Parts: sequence; structure tokens; C-alpha cells
Amino acid sequence: MAQLLIVYHSRTGGSRQMAEAAAEGAREEAGTILKPADEAGPEDLLSADGYIFCAPENLAAISGVMKDFFDRSYYPVLGRIEGRPYAQMICAGSDGENAARQTARIATGWRLKEVQPPLIFCTHAQTPEAILAEKTIPQDQLVQCRDIGAALGAGLALGVF
Repeated sequence: MAQLLIVYHSRTGGSRQMAEAAAEGAREEAGTILKPADEAGPEDLLSADGYIFCAPENLAAISGVMKDFFDRSYYPVLGRIEGRPYAQMICAGSDGENAARQTARIATGWRLKEVQPPLIFCTHAQTPEAILAEKTIPQDQLVQCRDIGAALGAGLALGVF
């Protein structure tokens, strides 16, 4: 059975909800591993057939914990996961574009195949209190995350990617 790895980081719950929804959507189609970025590593990437990377944008960049996952994993898998499909989801306070660009550049270095444009949800959190508050992702947005998981899982199961 094809394996989809979903690596996420979440400090206030938004990205975690998005990743869990994607995993829920994928489970009917492919084996699915949902792993926090601080627990994921090169061996997880090597054992999966495709990926979803989900992280918050912090200070106009991917979160430090997600960046640490990429730093720890980049060279050990370089040249060993080329051509595998990936998607990404960003939970942002205001924009999310730079975080998406950073993840895409890392994926380009690994020669992964982007199977859809980044999904960016904006919480509009602009004050320290709102930024640090627990997030609740609206159901219509979680449906989009489920759909990404289902589509990537189905594509892996059918050998489309």
C-alpha cells in the first residue's frame, strides 16, 4: 500500500487541525503517517511515497520547528526521494506566501513534484494576544484540507504521481 507522510508543526492548533483533516481524507486511499515535525526525520521521508508539509508562518517564514525538520532531513535524503509528489499547507496570520516559497525551494532541491499550489489559510491574527491564542480552523477550510489528503492519497494508490 502506498504511504503518505504528513509532517506538521503547530504551536496554536491551526496547522495541527489542517494536518489532521488531510490525514483523515487520505486514510481511505493510502497508508497515512501523521507526524509532528520535531519527531519526523529522514527515515520517515525515505519510507513514504508522497508528502504533505503543514506549518504555520512565523515572522514571515516557516516555523522554526518545521525548518529544523528540513535542516535535519535535507542532506540524508538528497538524491533519494526525487520525483515523489508533495503538497503543502500554511496557517498564516497575514500572508503565508514567504513560508510557502521557503518550503517550495526545499522541495525543489529534493526534486519533489508539486501536485497542487500551496494551500494558505489566513487567520488575520495581528495582535500578540491573537497571534498566541489557540486557533480554530473553519469547517469549510478543513474540508479543503481533507480534499488535499484524499486527492494525494488516491493519486498515490492509483500510481498517478
